[in-house]
Amino acid sequence: MSDILVRAKGLRREFGNGQNPVVAVAEATFEIREGDRIALVGPSGSGKTSLLHLIAGLDQPSAGVIEWPALGRAEDLRPGPVSIAFQGPSLLPPLTVEENVALPLLLAGRLPAAAAAAAQVMIGRLGLSDVAPKLPEEISGGQAQRAGVARALVGEPSLVLADEPTGQLDRGTALALMDVLLHQVESTGAALIVATHDAAMADRLPLRWSMNDRRLETGEVQRLP
Repeated sequence: MSDILVRAKGLRREFGNGQNPVVAVAEATFEIREGDRIALVGPSGSGKTSLLHLIAGLDQPSAGVIEWPALGRAEDLRPGPVSIAFQGPSLLPPLTVEENVALPLLLAGRLPAAAAAAAQVMIGRLGLSDVAPKLPEEISGGQAQRAGVARALVGEPSLVLADEPTGQLDRGTALALMDVLLHQVESTGAALIVATHDAAMADRLPLRWSMNDRRLETGEVQRLP
């Protein structure tokens, strides 16, 4: 039996006070195990991003319980066992692409030369070597999105969360990025959750979760052919 990385019961996240708070996640109960490959699908505004932030320990639930049995405490998740590639812009403006990708390794205590070397390898896999010395303002949105994925993968985390990682990419580049994501988690044994609107991307993952009206539906998690 594979290790349980994340376990949650009755998760709920609300924003605001008073009689009518904004509900981002109404109900979520789940387990994520070592090696899981999960497509998280659902319409815009259904709560996918909020759920990923709860799983990453970036946000705290308003109700319910979440724990990381095989990963440790929430404050120890990043940089380290959990990484997230954000949907929106997330690169630090004063740092080059290479420096952004190397940053998690430096924060984790890796020597600068080793961090730079690992960043260069991951940047190459994402087809970004030509823009490695550039600042975020000097590259396209799609390149920035790929750099965010490179940064999420470079530290070989146990759980990778990717929020619409192909949203700004053409079809060929999107397929290539998914190839890198899947190859990397296969080589390290990491679990992977990809939130996506793209049916072709979702179909490449064997497990399917669905967010509907801010509720997570897993059931007997669907295994795709």
